[in-house]
Amino acid sequence: HTRWLTVVPLPAYAPDLNPVEGVWAHVKRDLGNHLRVTADQLTTTIKTLLKRIQYRPDLITGFLGQTDLTLDPEPP
Repeated sequence: HTRWLTVVPLPAYAPDLNPVEGVWAHVKRDLGNHLRVTADQLTTTIKTLLKRIQYRPDLITGFLGQTDLTLDPEPP
């Protein structure tokens, strides 16, 4: 599959290359403004915050942009 598959080795732990780190940082920042009493309430709050991100493509693009990775990398 060398015609269409490119493998790029990454370090074992690289939070700066992981856009999810930005998502969780954003969610954790917003969690400070909510009062939760039970684990179910916390789960509901987190799902709501993640759902808001889903409808903000500019924010998602920003999380991806922070990684400096390209979606179409050049072969090594």
